[in-house]
Amino acid sequence: MIDKIVENAAAALADVPDGATVMIGGFGTAGQPDVLIDALIAQGARELVIVNNNAGNGDVGLAALLAAGRVRKIVCSFPRQVDSHHFDRLYREGKLELELVPQGNLAERIRAAGAGIGGFFTPTGYGTMLAEGKETRLIDGRGYVLEAPLHADFALIKAERGDRWGNLVYRKTARNFGPIMATAARCTIATVHEVVPLGALDPEAIVTPGLFVQRVVPMERTATRGAGFKAD
Repeated sequence: MIDKIVENAAAALADVPDGATVMIGGFGTAGQPDVLIDALIAQGARELVIVNNNAGNGDVGLAALLAAGRVRKIVCSFPRQVDSHHFDRLYREGKLELELVPQGNLAERIRAAGAGIGGFFTPTGYGTMLAEGKETRLIDGRGYVLEAPLHADFALIKAERGDRWGNLVYRKTARNFGPIMATAARCTIATVHEVVPLGALDPEAIVTPGLFVQRVVPMERTATRGAGFKAD
């Protein structure tokens, strides 16, 4: 019997090694798997390479992971904002490497990894510093840059509902990078607000098939944390 339900976030993340490449879903705080990030901090893996849309907000979630000194490099499209003080400090002190990737290129590089595509040409970044050291080509008179796929050892994502096979559906914009990250990682770990019986999810509404998900962590809403969640 296939059952991908894991007791808690700590158990789901127990085997993340030092130096792993970890994709973390979310667009800012929307869809960010905070509980999985907290468990990753507690787990203790170091020298991580993080792939995310941004570089953390305030003092929680991804920002807390940076502040804990666990990240060697971050690959993102939007590292700086008004409350990105942990990223700013670490980057200025030379303690954090940054690979800046335009947002569309970031999404397509992740999607390419999941689709088995060896690379793709894009006009975004052509003629800028972001194209330095990369192959370029003129196609129909327009300049393009060759970009490589982005693979990961783990993907940490958050979904709205799922079943024990790992089929997932998302809540509105919290969907963002979750579906493509799930396809690009060797091991995808998803928190879900609700676990439903097999067959309860409309096959036409499933966004991420269970084929791409290895571990599912059930969550429950808590009044004390407002929009926050904790493991069952």
